[in-house]
Amino acid sequence: MSKRLKDNLNSDYFNAANSMRPQAAKRRIVAYVESYDDIFFWRMVLSEFEDDKYYFEVMLPSKKNLSKGKKQVLMNLVGEQVGENMIACVDADYDFLIQGATKTSEKIISSPYVFHTYVYAIENYQCYAPSLHNVCVMSTLNDHKIFDFEEYMRLYSQAIYPLFIWSIWYYRTPDYGDFSITDFNRVIDTGHFSIPNAYNSIVNVRHKVGRKVAFLQKQNPDAKESYLALKEELKELGVTADNAYLFIQGHHLYDGVISPMLNKVCERLRREREIEIHKNAVHNTQMRNELSCYQHSVESVASMLKKNYGYMNSPQYQRIKNDIRYFLDHRKNTVPNTNP
Repeated sequence: MSKRLKDNLNSDYFNAANSMRPQAAKRRIVAYVESYDDIFFWRMVLSEFEDDKYYFEVMLPSKKNLSKGKKQVLMNLVGEQVGENMIACVDADYDFLIQGATKTSEKIISSPYVFHTYVYAIENYQCYAPSLHNVCVMSTLNDHKIFDFEEYMRLYSQAIYPLFIWSIWYYRTPDYGDFSITDFNRVIDTGHFSIPNAYNSIVNVRHKVGRKVAFLQKQNPDAKESYLALKEELKELGVTADNAYLFIQGHHLYDGVISPMLNKVCERLRREREIEIHKNAVHNTQMRNELSCYQHSVESVASMLKKNYGYMNSPQYQRIKNDIRYFLDHRKNTVPNTNP
């Protein structure tokens, strides 16, 4: 064996050995999250930034009890523990958009150690409209595009947008109980969804929103100027008439709007595939085998929606990454590379 080959082998060996250094040789950054469902989302975000100097450990607020939630997460960021080795990763909820109107909101938008989703919650990301066709494909294994999710959600957002601004307007005042998120959700509910009459539901929502907006304008005759100012401010924060659905309550969007719609679309796509199998099978045995194979291959809409990562190209998700990147770049410049 030549000396050059030996040197190369030794170099490869040490490079491999160095890359296998235990995590104890890296600096640990603890990332507290609100609930079980948040663990994998933030693991996906943070893992992209791990290297040979540090790693993240995503965990719930307490290992000693079962307490969870945003308040519990933020309570951990007190005392001597807060800083470069501990961060909080939470849903934005309305706290981002009300811009410091409450103590929680102020902490979320001002602390360099608190990171948030920018959209209301993780569910909103899973309902990201440009990704919904792929969810249907994953669930049904049928790539026939029979419904325009992006256009539907754009029109839905435009329909709810005027009332959404009122919702934020109220939540920036002590009178937020006069028009709660629950009240808002009742108005923007689409009701029963069917593919042939899908856009009728948008018209219905638009009518309900119009009536409620007129009522709120009458209740607040001096609010026009502040309403328009808020509209411009929300635009600067990334909220537009076309994407307002990303900022409404995540559970309502997920359970009340997106899941019923996807179930109806996927039901039709599965039926379409099964009809195709019936039509093209040469004999009954082949038909039964093919149907059995197909039915064992498809997945539920709920499970595929939970596994939907198509939001990763969204502008809001990129903002999270930019915040993490800024935090780590600043950290590299101020914190020595030593073990905690």
